[in-house]
Amino acid sequence: MTFLGKYFTDKSLNKSEISRKTGITKSRLSQLSTNLKTNLKAEELYLIAKAIDVNPNEILDKGFSHLKLKK
Repeated sequence: MTFLGKYFTDKSLNKSEISRKTGITKSRLSQLSTNLKTNLKAEELYLIAKAIDVNPNEILDKGFSHLKLKK
């Protein structure tokens, strides 16, 4: 499961509803939720965040807060 899939599960979000609101297909949302090799596009992140009424940074922080700059 990807960080986005975990986010959807933790928040009990309905992918069908997100698909309807964003125009992102259910199959694409499933790929983004399960396939670790699938890259999330900035446009998709933005639309998903708008559909669930959160700041896109909230989703980014959940998925990428482990990343650190090199010293």
